[in-house]
Amino acid sequence: MMTSCHHPTGKVRFAFSFSVDGSELLQDTLLYQNAAGNRYEVTEAQYFISNVVLTAADGAQYAVRSDKSAHYVDADLPHTLIWCPEEAFPAGAYTAITFVFGLAPELNVSHSYTDAPENNMSWPATLGGGYHYMKINGRWIAENGLASPFNLHSGRVLTSAGDTIENSFTVTLPLANAVIMKEETLEIKLDMDINRWFCSPNLFDFNVYGGSIMQNADAQSVLRSNGQDVFTVR
Repeated sequence: MMTSCHHPTGKVRFAFSFSVDGSELLQDTLLYQNAAGNRYEVTEAQYFISNVVLTAADGAQYAVRSDKSAHYVDADLPHTLIWCPEEAFPAGAYTAITFVFGLAPELNVSHSYTDAPENNMSWPATLGGGYHYMKINGRWIAENGLASPFNLHSGRVLTSAGDTIENSFTVTLPLANAVIMKEETLEIKLDMDINRWFCSPNLFDFNVYGGSIMQNADAQSVLRSNGQDVFTVR
């Protein structure tokens, strides 16, 4: 008689948070200063994460494919700060998480999201279409001493030649003591430290790049490089 072999599985729950220099983000308050010396406040913080892959201790990789392989995170919407994908993952130890910050190019397709809040992240068709990878909005104290609005928006750039520069990027983070137990859920806490967007390896100065950077290829490149150091698993 043939018998079936059932491998134990569990699930994963992602919990997202925002911080500044390791402390919880406080919005709508002029509390913060970046490495360039810009004093600033954050009024909104939103982004996409996509193509999440978990690496097991034996090197096997398991992808999250539910929810269009992407999730929207919004500091003002508590329900977006938790993501519970449908997938079941093999029980065992996991050593790393890899993801695309923003929407991977194959996912960054206009009209993929028809409902709010995700469709509010649309990137103008005249600028290449698709979606914002991130919106961090707020104000900074400019060199003239006045509070000026900024829209730290990352996404694709449409060049004068009509070419598209994709500014999404891949991040890999180690997981410590991460074990998926049979029929249980492992929580992975993923934090974005907003001040790290401005400091390493490149200095981001609002007085240099201004408050609106959607088609500023240099500013977008700085964010893409600095983004490698923005996330931590808590």
